[in-house]
Amino acid sequence: MVWDLRGALLKKGEVESARLDAFEFKLRARTMRLLAPVLGLEADALVERIAVEPDEAILGTLDGEGQAAWSRCRAEAYRQLVEELGDPTPVKLA
Repeated sequence: MVWDLRGALLKKGEVESARLDAFEFKLRARTMRLLAPVLGLEADALVERIAVEPDEAILGTLDGEGQAAWSRCRAEAYRQLVEELGDPTPVKLA
């Protein structure tokens, strides 16, 4: 029996990419959910915008204070997700 190193690395790449993409989406959604009350907006409406608009377009509608709030909310969302899901950095094959 021969072990397919190339296949294993490709599969690992697919799994890691999917895991990191899922984390990034959760980070975007959590950030907007935390940001909405700070801006006095409805959370669901702001979260729905991430499905059709990139973060840059959403941030373009905010003033400087709103963008600073976004940075704080993103850091808090990242902290919460790492606490819930663990560190998102890829697992190395060592």
